[in-house]
Amino acid sequence: MFAGKTRKSLQVLVFFVYNMKITRKDILTKEAGPRITRIEILSPDIARKARPGQFIALMVNEKGERIPLTIVDATQTTITLIFQEAGLSTRLLGKLNVGDSLYSLVGPLGHATEIKNYGSVILVGGGVGIAEIYPVAKALKKAGNHVTTILGARTKELLILEKKLASVSDELHITTDDGSYGKKGFVTDVLKELLTHTPKTLGTYGPTALVYAVGPIPMMKRVAMVTKDSNVKTIVSLNAIMIDATGMCGCCRVSVDGKVKFSCIDGPEFDGHLVDWTELEKRTKVYTQQEKHICNLSK
Repeated sequence: MFAGKTRKSLQVLVFFVYNMKITRKDILTKEAGPRITRIEILSPDIARKARPGQFIALMVNEKGERIPLTIVDATQTTITLIFQEAGLSTRLLGKLNVGDSLYSLVGPLGHATEIKNYGSVILVGGGVGIAEIYPVAKALKKAGNHVTTILGARTKELLILEKKLASVSDELHITTDDGSYGKKGFVTDVLKELLTHTPKTLGTYGPTALVYAVGPIPMMKRVAMVTKDSNVKTIVSLNAIMIDATGMCGCCRVSVDGKVKFSCIDGPEFDGHLVDWTELEKRTKVYTQQEKHICNLSK
């Protein structure tokens, strides 16, 4: 009996030793500055339950902070995460290699995206937010929607997942701030054109029924302003400041339709027309100086 318990304990131990291990790592951008990195992590329990729009929270080491990252893709045993090495914790995460393990990993967290046949949908991704619209675009296409995708980046070298999103989109539009690739300008420029002139190719899909946007807060704010004029339902995914990611700390609170919501447990997706963008922009800047100080200490 004792031997049986010992074997079972060893099996559990082996499971935890190999769980949370990085099985693949790719550098998606090579331009000088904060690079964008993709990693695959062994986590069968999370992988089996993950749905589009959900995220995980991880810790690189025992003394590190918890980082919320969207689940970009999943197999039966692994999850894919994409992140920009902009802060101390993401830099530490970027230093891990294949075979290394995370200190902790919890998920899937947050509410999944409502996937159904809307007819015609537009997805807008900016910067690293492009990674977050991929699982939603993939699911919406599978549900029978006509998917139009708009991607925006500062420059061609910072554009990610173009081929993957092209494979799940009926139309793909690309913009860059400097004009180095696609159309020079912003994603909202293309969005305005699409909402004003509905393509005849939509046929039975009809006019745009949903716009889904993920990216920098100023971009999502402008998207919501554009779609409000056209009276098109708009969903945004908010990556607010999070600490515990389970609703206890209250750091990720955001005002939606005059009510306080927590991005981690009530979101991360909200009606873009009801978000208090001014308040959200102020809240995201609260710890700017402290973040700069911590990043300088790590150099």
